[in-house]
Amino acid sequence: MKTTAEIKAKLDKGEAKVYMAAEFKKMIRDGGKPSLDDVDIVTCGTCGIMSGAMAVISLQVAKPGTFRRADTVSLNGVPAYPGPSPNEGLGIVDLVVYGTTHASDDYGGGHLFRDIIEEKEIEVIAEAGGKSYSNILYGDEFLSSRMIATRCAYKNYSCFVNQSPEDINTIFSALPLRGNLAEATVSGCGEINPLQNDPEMRSLKSGAKILLNGAEGFIMGPGTRSTPEKPNLSAFADMGGMSGEYTGGFITSAGPECIMSVAGAIPVTDEKILSDVSILDENIPLPIVDIKDRSPLAYGTNADIWQGTDHRINVNPMNCIFCGDCPALAKCPTKAIMPGGGVISSRCVSCGNCIRTCPGEVYSMKTKPVNVGGREIPVTLRQSDRTRGDKISGELKEKIIDGTFLFL
Repeated sequence: MKTTAEIKAKLDKGEAKVYMAAEFKKMIRDGGKPSLDDVDIVTCGTCGIMSGAMAVISLQVAKPGTFRRADTVSLNGVPAYPGPSPNEGLGIVDLVVYGTTHASDDYGGGHLFRDIIEEKEIEVIAEAGGKSYSNILYGDEFLSSRMIATRCAYKNYSCFVNQSPEDINTIFSALPLRGNLAEATVSGCGEINPLQNDPEMRSLKSGAKILLNGAEGFIMGPGTRSTPEKPNLSAFADMGGMSGEYTGGFITSAGPECIMSVAGAIPVTDEKILSDVSILDENIPLPIVDIKDRSPLAYGTNADIWQGTDHRINVNPMNCIFCGDCPALAKCPTKAIMPGGGVISSRCVSCGNCIRTCPGEVYSMKTKPVNVGGREIPVTLRQSDRTRGDKISGELKEKIIDGTFLFL
């Protein structure tokens, strides 16, 4: 057993052994049996759709004295909720925007958050006293902007199928989820997920520092609907330090949703923690549930999703048949497809939807089916991005090593 003070002293001397979760798991898969002397810190990450996102923003809509208090506000058409502070007579509006609020079928709060972070043009419209006031602002002109995750970094999630004969619009599928067990969709980053490696929240507890969408933030405590069996986190960070590639909108068949990314560090101080961070995809259950009532139909493991499969989309532009209005682009949940056969890597989360929608077979990705009652069901959509989970985990590792992320 060792203490966090001892680990901090090793960090200060440049002697600490810090691993990304992916690196540590590879060591184990390669036959290694690491002891407490072999590892001091493991960094973990996850990226995917997380509905429990909102932003608390303060901005200048008009000159002082223009109106007394805002009745309604929208940002790029996304409805916001003014308050709680009225800022009477100041022309300033404090507001809250939900990540799941929609301006249209293809633009919602998640898209707005990324546009704010990337300092794109934001049209602010406020209604007050029967009059309308507007302003064009950029993210760096906001008086303040902070993202709050009411529920994030779930200890993995589930695989969804549809037993009914009818297709169903759902946030768990980019296209209507086909009936009669025709396909499966999945969420969760498996063995690199922070809470999968700290299920008792010994390190990932209230006040602990994390990376939220690339920015330094803090855990507030367990998130909404968190239970000991299925924990999740509530956290916050200022949007000014975030990276757009770690957040944004994801268009589902039930409307736009929000992508978030979380990374946390786990000091390995005792044998229990060492055992927790040694868990592999093969030992992480994957419930396969019916989309209508979440009733479990079968169980696989996260190895069905992440082992022996591609984590990134493969692109062969030579297959493009130039079909005019590109159907893959039209149906891409993150608008990452480029006409002519290509992807915008900073937007692509390798969900796999383009494999179904591109008639020229430009896009491919090796996946494995899940099994329900002896029937193999293809996984057609992944709503978590393992590669980005690895990336934010790696960024956290480097920050810890170079001393720019102080968490002990």
